[in-house]
Amino acid sequence: MMVCMTSSPAYSQSAQPEGWTAVSIRDEIRPAFSYDPQGGPHKDGALIIEADGREGLEGRWVRTVPVEGGKDYNFKAFVHLTNVASPRRSALVRILWQDGAGKPVYRDEPGAETFAGGRAPLAEPEYPRYSPGRMAEGWTGFFGDYKAPAAARQALVELHFRWASNARAEWSGVTLEPSEAIRPRKVKLAAIHYVPSGGTNAMENCKQFAPLIEQAATAGADLIVLPETLTCTNNGLTYHDVAEPIPGPSTEYFGGLAKEFSTVLVAGLVERDQHLIYNTAVLIDELGRFVGKYRKVTLPRTEVDAGITPGTEYPVFDLSFGTVGMMICYDGFFPEVARQLSNNGAEIIAFPVAGCNPLLAAARACENHVFVVSSTYSDVSLDWMITGVYDREGQVIARAKDWGSFAIAEVDLDKHLYWSSLGDFRAELPHIRPLPVQE
Repeated sequence: MMVCMTSSPAYSQSAQPEGWTAVSIRDEIRPAFSYDPQGGPHKDGALIIEADGREGLEGRWVRTVPVEGGKDYNFKAFVHLTNVASPRRSALVRILWQDGAGKPVYRDEPGAETFAGGRAPLAEPEYPRYSPGRMAEGWTGFFGDYKAPAAARQALVELHFRWASNARAEWSGVTLEPSEAIRPRKVKLAAIHYVPSGGTNAMENCKQFAPLIEQAATAGADLIVLPETLTCTNNGLTYHDVAEPIPGPSTEYFGGLAKEFSTVLVAGLVERDQHLIYNTAVLIDELGRFVGKYRKVTLPRTEVDAGITPGTEYPVFDLSFGTVGMMICYDGFFPEVARQLSNNGAEIIAFPVAGCNPLLAAARACENHVFVVSSTYSDVSLDWMITGVYDREGQVIARAKDWGSFAIAEVDLDKHLYWSSLGDFRAELPHIRPLPVQE
């Protein structure tokens, strides 16, 4: 077994199950290691790492598991944490693919196009996802499905605990086993490029989108994004004139279209809630049901001056194909909105937008490794915001250029994006992103 370290590791002298080794990079930051043969949620044993009152301790249990290159594997592990302020940073699992001599191997396919494009990257660690759902007695889990690189002959499994004082982690039920072939989770994402015109009321504006929704749905779109505040755009009406309850008349209308064409819709509307008015995006599923809404959090001065109230929440919604969050126009100028949606689990961010810097929209996609689907009112001649689909690198993979058209792209939500030197950054991101800034 080979573990890459900058100095000799310190090994625990405590009892441990066969195959597992307790490791710390330096003696001075080594926590206490032990093994409870009766521990775990099923009482079949628990590997324990315990930190005393000192700050910055770090240790891991490691084990080498034989694998067959090119085969699919399922990983799971359960953990119980005590007195841990930030589980996402303090407890994590890494899987390192190695050859028979314990050396790193390369991926089988090229990684991200924007860094060493066309080259197969080194197989950096996998990071099984942390699932905060509780089991019996406070146990939670880490899970992941992976394809071993063709050159892999073994996997080094590491159970880490770090940066928590007077705290304890118990690991149990750790397995890396062959599984059925990983099936792609493909979804077609679409955005409408259209500015309503000639309408005299909110519903007339809504109805102008119907033929474009039908066209995109006929092309197989699973999710279709419409632009911002579409009920008061280009018809002389104010936010106050068209503000309506949500759900309300417009959501009912778009719900009928979503059900008729069996597609998910996101539409930018203006919401009234008692005396308050919000710039709101709504999500309607393929059965025509109102799923939820997002109220624009960052407001430009024109909306503040018009009496719009900012939202305060970042909801993410589970759909049949994956998880979707929404942001609106000016939100794209700020990293916090997309980051919080990503933190909350969004795989796709729907982006109704009048105008935005397209480089910032690309940044929101790239820095969070999410797909961004934008529907804008900006003409292509402006070299400004686009109607299109950004991939998880921030690259435009589909774009509509003519008014009255749409952009559409098929993506695989279960395909890992591997970068040279970074690996699967989306999977690692929760463990390394900073703690919230205290204001």
